[in-house]
Amino acid sequence: MYRFVPQKKRSVLRVKLGVAAYCLLRYFAWIRYRRFFVSSKKLSQDELLKGFKYTAFEHSVPLRRNLSEADTALQEGKIANLEIAVKKVSGIKLESGKTFSYWRLIGNPTAKKGYKKGMMLVNGHPTAAIGGGLCALSNLIYWMTLHTPLTVAERFRHSYDVFPDSNRTQPFGSGATCVYNYRDLMIQNKTTDTYALKIWIDHEKGLLCGKWLKDSPVTDSYEVYQKEHWITSEIGGVYVRHNTIWRKHFCEKQFLDDEYVTENHAIMMYESLLESREKTK
Repeated sequence: MYRFVPQKKRSVLRVKLGVAAYCLLRYFAWIRYRRFFVSSKKLSQDELLKGFKYTAFEHSVPLRRNLSEADTALQEGKIANLEIAVKKVSGIKLESGKTFSYWRLIGNPTAKKGYKKGMMLVNGHPTAAIGGGLCALSNLIYWMTLHTPLTVAERFRHSYDVFPDSNRTQPFGSGATCVYNYRDLMIQNKTTDTYALKIWIDHEKGLLCGKWLKDSPVTDSYEVYQKEHWITSEIGGVYVRHNTIWRKHFCEKQFLDDEYVTENHAIMMYESLLESREKTK
């Protein structure tokens, strides 16, 4: 059962030492188990067209939100950051038995690599940071993966729910937060098929687009949905939003199973509606 625990205040030094330790452990894992990770070598457009003729799932998300003029530069920085990161992951081949690691492919998003200041959420508050905005890419890849037979081996939920549901097109908690390099998004291919990832930015329509492609006909499909949702009032007047994500699995359009995916718990950064506080199913 979920229990809300207020975040402990730690010194800057302790936080830095903790982050450094987690980063070192992740580097060690990447080196020790490198044979299990996908190659950074990209497939050409011609190779994608010839070898991966079937689309397992595709999706697109808006690049921009309705922000103030002061945030325009951060929006442009986000798009510039996504353009760099997309080139690192688009065209990768995920063979049977291999694992996709978001950060292992993208690397550390630093200013030296061309990354700019973009919008990043720190403790639920928008902050300007180098490499900000890359969560849009991890969110997209995670959502697409949930609609395929691929296995999500590691994913971190967002700790804060920043935007209300008025413009939400996917269930709350259907994204994946990313912090270099210890909060990663890792996807395993436990099937016998080979997949390829294609990501691109449609500047004309203002969309971040993606596809999981497959080398054989697609037989499985999924309907991802929110089964349970409730809001609780916690210590200090904090409201926490909860839900469970499930997916219906179909094969050749025949229902097979209703599968549990994950549960989410996030501090709400906007005012809770009274009628939403009751648990619904």
